[in-house]
Amino acid sequence: MAKGNRDEKGLHPLREAKLDALALGAVVHRLDPGVVPLHRACSFEVHVSGGEYNPIHALSECFRLKTAIVTAMPKYPIGELVRWRVRAAGVQGIYKEMDHDSVRGPNIATVYSDRGQGVRPPVVFYNRSNEAGALLKPGDFNWKEIFGGGIKWVHSGGIFASLSSTTSQLICEMMDAGAKAGAIRSVDLNYRGKLWAPLGGLVQCQKVMREIASKVDVLIGNEEDLQTSLGIKGPEVATKKSKLDTEAFFQMIDQVVTQFPNIKAVATTLREVHSANHHSWSAVLWLNGQRYVAPTCELDVLDRIGGGDGFAAGLIYGLITGRTPDEALRLGWAHGAMLTTFPGDTTMATLEQVEAFAKGGGARVQR
Repeated sequence: MAKGNRDEKGLHPLREAKLDALALGAVVHRLDPGVVPLHRACSFEVHVSGGEYNPIHALSECFRLKTAIVTAMPKYPIGELVRWRVRAAGVQGIYKEMDHDSVRGPNIATVYSDRGQGVRPPVVFYNRSNEAGALLKPGDFNWKEIFGGGIKWVHSGGIFASLSSTTSQLICEMMDAGAKAGAIRSVDLNYRGKLWAPLGGLVQCQKVMREIASKVDVLIGNEEDLQTSLGIKGPEVATKKSKLDTEAFFQMIDQVVTQFPNIKAVATTLREVHSANHHSWSAVLWLNGQRYVAPTCELDVLDRIGGGDGFAAGLIYGLITGRTPDEALRLGWAHGAMLTTFPGDTTMATLEQVEAFAKGGGARVQR
């Protein structure tokens, strides 16, 4: 098995590669009425996003790395909107082109999500009918060609895995190709019960996600994700005294690495929701047996959607660029916090802003 110039004893990326990071997933467009409840909305902002795309967008837009998204692309106006936004972010699009019949699809999925306000929580629901991304299957992409020249890090997630019986197989195909090419492989568990229900619910989810977890180096997901997606035993989430408690998460890691000895790192955000606009925020990382904990800060939240993806991006950036584990964790924590201050799911932060906050900077006016 060719490993290039990767050190297998640690979590170290290739030193030279044509791409820093690549993600496989479905890109969606989100209709956002802001603080107006969806059932009374008259107008929407349009955001282009996706659980797998958001981190790769941030790695390009904020962290200035060379990135690509592998996804389905139907030929119709919404598809062109997505292509445009992807290009604008500096992300390379590697597309499975699909003809649209002008009536039924296949479509770019629509996600409806308002932002909530105070005691009123955000509301999220989907229209993923005849989604182009769900039609993707093994054999749709030439991985040998894609990995030619090297890719440091490849990423996918549980949302894409839940779209159909073939999308998870495609994730496994990519992870196998990534292993041969010496890429670090990560998956965000991102459990969504509504998406898994048509495929067989929790039982099928755990079967699929355990296979994917056996093929990656890095897991991103909280205690609930570990329990639901992988069947790892842990405390009842509802009985925890605090969502910021790190001990229960770290205790579950022993089970994770026993069942999946390939795993070198597990990370997650910690969030205590006081209201739609006030969260306490932290993050944790387990890396090669060592524990790291980010500070806790209080967030004044504009739009919470995408914060976890922002964390993943900052963490991946730190690890790709050779930062210490604590620095990488703080970059993820800082960037995830920044994401909650912007409308939409994708980043509008600059690297300088993230670096400053990660080092303890505040919100004083920058002149």
